[in-house]
This record gives sequence, C-alpha cells and structure tokens, in this order.
Amino acid sequence: MRKHYLIEVTQNDQMVVFCPQAVLRDKQIKKIAFGSKSIAVDFFPHPDKNDRIVISKKIQEAIQFPHFTIPLHAFIENQILYIGPLVGIFTAGFTSIPQQPVGERTLFFSKLLSVNKPVGALAFVFGEQHIDWEQGTIEGYFFHNQAWTTVEVPFPNVIYDRLPNRKSENNPKLIKVRERLQKEYLIPWYNPGFFNKLDIYERLQKDPSVTTYLPETHPFTSFSIMETMLSKYGHIFIKPKNGSLGLGVHQVIFDKQTGDYYCRYQDDGYINRLRKFVSLERLFHSVFAHQSLEKMLVQQGISLLRNERRSIDFRVHTNKDDYGKWQVSAIAAKIAGHGSVTTHARSGGDIKTIAEIFPKEECDLYTEKLISIALLLSKSLDKNIEGIIGEIGFDLGIDRNGNVWLFEANSKPGRSIFSHPELKEVDFLTRKLSIAFAIFLTEQALLHPEELFK
Repeated sequence: MRKHYLIEVTQNDQMVVFCPQAVLRDKQIKKIAFGSKSIAVDFFPHPDKNDRIVISKKIQEAIQFPHFTIPLHAFIENQILYIGPLVGIFTAGFTSIPQQPVGERTLFFSKLLSVNKPVGALAFVFGEQHIDWEQGTIEGYFFHNQAWTTVEVPFPNVIYDRLPNRKSENNPKLIKVRERLQKEYLIPWYNPGFFNKLDIYERLQKDPSVTTYLPETHPFTSFSIMETMLSKYGHIFIKPKNGSLGLGVHQVIFDKQTGDYYCRYQDDGYINRLRKFVSLERLFHSVFAHQSLEKMLVQQGISLLRNERRSIDFRVHTNKDDYGKWQVSAIAAKIAGHGSVTTHARSGGDIKTIAEIFPKEECDLYTEKLISIALLLSKSLDKNIEGIIGEIGFDLGIDRNGNVWLFEANSKPGRSIFSHPELKEVDFLTRKLSIAFAIFLTEQALLHPEELFK
C-alpha cells in the first residue's frame, strides 16, 4: 500500500522542503517537482510530523501547486522529489456556464474528480483551448469542496482521454494536441480512441486463448453471407461497426418451417418493431434501403439465458489498478425490453444484479465465469491494441449451455448500469481505479520510460 502525504504550505519565502524521514531515506534530493514544473530546494527531515510534506509559499508559487489540502504520493527519481500525480482529463464540449463547464457531462466529471482524496492524486479537466504552450501551463477545471474552480497548473504527469465521441476523436486539431503532448512532452496518454467492433474481433481472433468466446462475425459484403449464417444459426445480428447505445442493431430470424424471414429493430421513432417478410430480398430492400451497409457487420445469433422470457446479457467493467494490474470492478445483468433487439435501457431494458436473477449456486457459477473471461479478454486486448488501455466495458452473453460470448468491448463504457442502487459502491470503485491507474503510469514514466514510449 503506497503512502499519501499532505502537502502543507507555510507563509514564508524559504527554499526549503521538510519531509518525513521515510520519504528522504538517506537519499540525495535536490529538486521538488509538480507536474512538469521543478525547482531546486533544500530538503530537511520534518522534526515531528510523519504524514506531511511542508513547502513554503515561494515554492508553491514556483511549481504552481494549487491551494488544496489533499494527500498526494511522493516519487523520487534522479534526485527529484515528485509530488502528485497531477492528472489531466482531456475532453471537449466546454460551455461558458461556470457551474456546468462541461454541459450535460458536468455531473459525470464532478463524480470522477471526487475520488482525488481517497486515491491520492490531483485530477482536473481541460480542453485544447485551455493549454498555454509558451508557458507550459494549463487552465484546469478542478472540482473542490463541491464547487468548480479554475487554476493554472503545469502540464500533468499523465493524461486520461475522455473525449465524448468519434467526431471529437477524429478532429485534426485535437489529434495534433494529443500527438504533441505525447511526443514532445512524453506525457503518458491512456484510453485513447473508441473501439471499432470489427477491428476488435479481428485482433482477438489472432489470440487462441480467447477465440472460443467470439461469435462468428463478418463485414457486411453480400446477401450470401446473411443466407449462409441464417441457415447455420437460425438468426443473426446486423450492427454498425462503430455503433453505440444499441443504435442501428437489427436481428434477422429465419423460420425454417414456413420459410419466412423476420426482422426485429427499433425505428426512427424509437419504437420496437418486428416485421415479417416472404424473402430476404424484400426484407433487405424494405428495412435496409437507406443504410450504409459497408459500415455494418453481420454476427452470429446466440440463444441467451432468459429472465421471464426476456434475453439477458451482462456488462462487465474491468480496470487497471495503481499497480497496473487488471481487475473486474463491476458486473451487472441487463434484461431486454419486451420486443427489443437489445438490452439497453432506452429500449425498455432493465438493470439488475446477478443475485436478483439467479439462485445462489448459478449466481456464483456465472459470476466466476464472467470474471475469469473478462480478465482474459482484457489482457488479450491490452496485448493486441496500440496505446495504453486503462479500462474496458464488456458486453458478454451466456448461452443456454453456459458458454460465455463476447458481443462488444467499449473503451469508454457508458455508466447506465450504475443507476441501480446496489451498484453505487462499484460505481465509486470504477471511478477510483480509472484515476488510480495514473499513479502506476506516473511511476512507470519516471522509472521505466522506455517501457511506456517504445
């Protein structure tokens, strides 16, 4: 367990830092650093306090340390004492409203920043417009004492990518900011980019340890793929490669007895539809007439476990912790709405804990399976994807034979499952771990930069 130290500021101009003896450990330390700012100072052991590092007002101003009383970590490398980590959360969509700086997502960010104290890190939110490249500073948004405030701070130790959508992710200006901070300033940047479903499938297909959990999936190229898969599985799903929230998902069912085809989907008015067709051609021309089929994929249908005749799938969150190890942080069951093609709440779906649905023995069995497979998939994606991944949201299914299937992996998972009252504790855990991972990255960047930037 790493120790946190309160950073106390005294009202004098001495260039002296008082540290607990445990921090100094007979090391020669000549500088103190916060984020990208450092200054030469003298170090002395604190005469009577083991839980704090004391700096003068002059040092505070020089390293641009905010006026917050918060316990932080202490890292020592190359005769420099680093206090932090200072974690920049990069996003877009800022407003001019002081109480709602990030619009509708302000509540999410205020909850995310509320883990600063228990984690022992100082996180803030910023966009490209808040960077002063000449001064090497950022006008960061901090959530402190239940209120938003802006403070000018140095460039952070680590950056956590929370861009809201693919449009902002592909914005040339924002791409340039990310590249500059990563390449010129060597700042570790984690959770970049949104996953593409087909790309994820193809990467995982190369790893024999996880292929058994992957439903057969192909890019949509022709009728013949649909026909082949329908004769093989009885039903298939057609979904956008880059979709989210269950938008644009269609289930196509073939009735071998009658030769009829059915299509279940949600229309433009968000109404669940089930339509019958005498041929695949008619279904295709009626339902998919205005769809960009080159952006779609076809996936094997699975006969899932059901609750009151409604399909169930599972959202499993995994996070890397402050030692860089994967752990499962949350599991919830999602039950499809009546007549819905997906389990999303906006389609009438319900969120429940596994214990609410299954008797204890089944609950324990399914929980154990989901945990072990989610960790296996996390490690596989970690190996096979560029960039630093710190969290993943998996949509997993269990079929009637007890086999686990991966439907989707999300690099920026939604948080609708945490509306369930019994998931409040794991809601906090997922937020805590997403910032705690920055501690590990800060330490790696100081001690083993060649590992991060190879």
